[in-house]
This record gives sequence, C-alpha cells and structure tokens, in this order.
Amino acid sequence: MHETAESSESVILLGVELPSSQNFDMSMQELAGLAQTAGAQVVASYQQKREKYDSKSFIGSGKLQEVASMIEADQIDTVIVNNRLSPRQNANLETAFGVKVIDRMQLILDIFAMRARSHEGKLQVHLAQLKYMLPRLAGQGVMLSRQAGGIGSRGPGESLLELNRRSIRHQISDIERQLKQVERTRSTIREKRLDSSVFKIGLIGYTNAGKSTLMNRLTDKDQYEADELFATLDATTKQIFLKDQFQVTLTDTVGFIGDLPTELVAAFKSTLEESRHVDLLLHVIDASNPNHTEQEEVVLDILKDLDMLDIPRLAIYNKMDQAQDLVATAFPNIRLSLREPESRQILRRQILDEIEQLFLPFSIKVSPDKFYKLYDLSKYALLGSYQFNQESQEISGFIAEKNKWRLEEFYD
Repeated sequence: MHETAESSESVILLGVELPSSQNFDMSMQELAGLAQTAGAQVVASYQQKREKYDSKSFIGSGKLQEVASMIEADQIDTVIVNNRLSPRQNANLETAFGVKVIDRMQLILDIFAMRARSHEGKLQVHLAQLKYMLPRLAGQGVMLSRQAGGIGSRGPGESLLELNRRSIRHQISDIERQLKQVERTRSTIREKRLDSSVFKIGLIGYTNAGKSTLMNRLTDKDQYEADELFATLDATTKQIFLKDQFQVTLTDTVGFIGDLPTELVAAFKSTLEESRHVDLLLHVIDASNPNHTEQEEVVLDILKDLDMLDIPRLAIYNKMDQAQDLVATAFPNIRLSLREPESRQILRRQILDEIEQLFLPFSIKVSPDKFYKLYDLSKYALLGSYQFNQESQEISGFIAEKNKWRLEEFYD
C-alpha cells in the first residue's frame, strides 16, 4: 500500500489565471490529483482571472476575503496554491488565512519525498527541498514559525525550519558531494551498458499514463502500479527476452508533469539521463485523459530540454477501453489497454516491428558445422524461422549496425 499523510487534511485549492496562462484548467485538475495523492481531502477550488499576480498577497482582496471566510466556516487545514509563491506572498497568505499555505512546487516536492525509496532518490529529493526552502528562511512569518506536520513538511520537514542558513548550505554541499559519487558509479555502469551489444529501451510519459503497468506486462515482475500521480519515482532497469534469445533492457523513470519544480529537474538530472542513452523510447500516453494532447506536448518539451528528440519513439496510447474518439497526434503508434491480457503479445510484436525498422536486414548461408553459432547470434539479431538439415541453409534476419561484425564468422 502507498503512504499517505497520517490523517487526511482538509484543503482548499487556489489558482490565478493570467492572460498568458496555458492549459489552466488541466493544471487545476492536476493540482487536485496531486493533493489527493499526498493524502488530502479537497473541499473546494477557487480560481481568479487577473492581469498579473498581486505582489503581496498573490490574489485580489475580494478573493482573499472569500477564501478566508470559507476557511473559517469549514475548518480548513491547508490552502494549496497552483503557482510558485514568493516567500513574502506565502507569509502574507498564511497571516491572512491563519492556516498553512503551500504552493504547487512544495506539494510536488512533498510527494517525491513520500515516494523516494532508493538512497539516491532520497538524496535527490532532500537536496531539492533544501534548495527550495533556503530562500524562505528569511524574515519572520507564520510559514517560518509553524511547527505543524502534514502535507508540505515531509523530508527535512520541521527540523529544517530550526536550522540556520549556514547549516543548510553545509547540508546542500554534503548532499551534492554524495550525489557526485553516486553519479560516478552510475556513469561507470552506464558506460558498461553502452559498450554492451544489448538493445536498450526507455519508458517515458506523463505521470499516471501507465508506464509501470507496461513494465509489468513485459517483464512478468511486480512493480508498484496505481491510478495516482508519481506512483513510481526511482529509475528501474530490467532485462527481458523479446524473441528467442534476443534480450533487451527496459528502463522506467519518473513520470513527467507540467511545471515540474526547477529544483527537481536539476536534482533528477542523473535519473532522467538513464533514458538518454537508449535505442528506442516507448512514450506511454493516457488516451482516456481529455488533456492527453497537452500532456504529450509537455513530454516532448522536456525531451527537447534533455536533447532526446532524436531518439526513435513509439507512442503507446494506453487505456483505450476508456477513451472516446481518440485523435492520435504521435506516430508511429499503437493503441491498446494494458489492463487487457492480450496487450502483452500485441505490445511485444509492435516493439519487434520497430526494432526491425532500426536494424539492418541481412541474409547469410550457414553450413551445418556452424549451426551451433546461431544460438549466440540470436542474442543480438532477430532471426527468421529456420530448420536444421544436412545442407547449408540460408538464414535471414535483422541486426544492429554495431553488431554486424558478428555475421563475419559465418562467411567462408
């Protein structure tokens, strides 16, 4: 079972839509999902259209009074703002509301702290939280003096507020040093993987699109999957046999989301880079989500930032059993529901077809005394069907450019 807050907090969502805002409604819906993932109960959602954010209180005075009245009437514990607040805005809102106020960035950091399992993942989240909280330690306000727990206080949590800046900077330096050591180890492993002849596949997609479900369908191994945001955080790499002895590695990483805190993008750079050195990306898309097109664009924007747009991609439109009138925008693609048993074979066949497109076709004649070498060749090449006989046999298939040298031993 996944972790949640010890007791469900009653929260109000608050968002401001500017003329320049994009996909505002989708962002507010995501905020509700994030709050629920963190263990909160969303009581109400308030939105306001403005030309710009109020520099002091983020929202206008009228909306401020309206929300304050709601908080007092319904015994609200927390207000979650769908934007990044300045330390001043955060403190002023807490003074006006008399309850804890956190922004979207702090909420995402909190969920990441809740979900991190590996040592590296915990270090990365801790670093992101420290960098986020450091500028918020200046001045005196409700935000800085509160000692309450709950949403927004996981990870460093309360103890962070009791530390001075020098101590926090020391922690940041220490964690960065530890992460550099982890990255050196990861780089060594990655280089060995790059030097290998194994075909590498990476899973990417918006959070809750179904990447962990896909991983489980292809590997027959359990990985936590749930209908919630950021169900998987730490990168996972597994090996699978796609056909005969042909083996590939499959890497799952954290799901993407719009407005990902810059602190997290920097902290998770090494984790996201696990997908930078693959031969094929499987882009999982939640076809049932009415905002799936916007979600696809977010993923593509992040891929562009990571310089990964040139990696071949296969789009997988998932949850087709719940989709309505899907208009595909990504090609090549496959449409299915990963919850259905037959999805496994459909998926494997399509992946093999994509790999064949990336490989070079070949045809060789194999004499009987070299038939035994076909077993090793099948580890690196996709071979067509063949039968052993007393005479030489022509074998066709597909093989990667870097492995073409393996065919030389079959030539007379």
